[in-house]
Amino acid sequence: MDYKQINHTLRPEFIFVGFSNHTGIQVLFCVGFITMYTLTLLGNGLIITLTLVDSALHTPMYFFLRNLSFLEIGYTSVTLPKMLVNFVSESKSISFAGCAAQMYFLLSLGTVECYLLAVMAYDRYIAICSPLHYPLIMNQRTCAQMAVASWLCGLVMPLGNVVWIFTLPYCGPNKINHFFCDVPPVLKLACTDTTQNEMSILALSVLITLSPFLLVLVSYVRIIFTVVKMPSAEGRHKAFSTCSSHLIVVTLFYGSASAMYLRPKSTHIENIDRLVALFYSIITPMLNPMIYSLRNKEVKNALRKLLSMKKPAISRIISINAFPNFII
Repeated sequence: MDYKQINHTLRPEFIFVGFSNHTGIQVLFCVGFITMYTLTLLGNGLIITLTLVDSALHTPMYFFLRNLSFLEIGYTSVTLPKMLVNFVSESKSISFAGCAAQMYFLLSLGTVECYLLAVMAYDRYIAICSPLHYPLIMNQRTCAQMAVASWLCGLVMPLGNVVWIFTLPYCGPNKINHFFCDVPPVLKLACTDTTQNEMSILALSVLITLSPFLLVLVSYVRIIFTVVKMPSAEGRHKAFSTCSSHLIVVTLFYGSASAMYLRPKSTHIENIDRLVALFYSIITPMLNPMIYSLRNKEVKNALRKLLSMKKPAISRIISINAFPNFII
């Protein structure tokens, strides 16, 4: 049995090239990523806690925001802990099965985020354009169904492509010129024609990103037409302020994800791809809780109340509100 057959049979270990081999630069990256991971956990954990503790935040909008914060914690946890281990490890390797699992969960949670952001846009559309019907349309059951549908889409849609990618023969170089198992750098290592895989991934990316984005776009076009017709400046300002945070998050996530997965293969440059992936997989999840808290008076008020409460009172409230309305 020759080398290629052995490698194809046993399945290779993949080696991450990462950012740099220089020790000093690696230390800086390690400290930076630890800081970003800590901020991501604290920020999104705080959003989850606030929306659980404060009854004023037991609304559909914050129910979906809580789902988003929970998702962001999982999203960064798929890549960052392994990256941090690789910084202090000499091998910087990941098993074949580990690489497949990392890619699946990254694509899965990214898909969930696309659909959750679309659902959040629809929620704002109903709240602003049909305020009288809002409690009836966005009831607890409907919100739960939308959230469950988003999570199911995320779990199911990328599965076939990931399985297909990891049934390809990998019998050549095993160095991934990236810091996690993303689709383009892994496909480059397959020792077979991957054109069909690339077309399938592109089709899936269009379905996952463009269809929810169209819902977001239509929702905000309707919102803008409704808001400009409002008679009072205060009403217009309040309506826009409830949407501004979501719009910023949508722009950051859809922009960076589309730049990675909807670009032609010929335009992919490895260093740029790493920067784009760094943005949507690590920086955006860290920024999201800051965006929602800094631009949201209700979240600020909930934080002030939380900080003014004693620890036993907080624990008692969380216990009482273990299963309030609009909580998964």
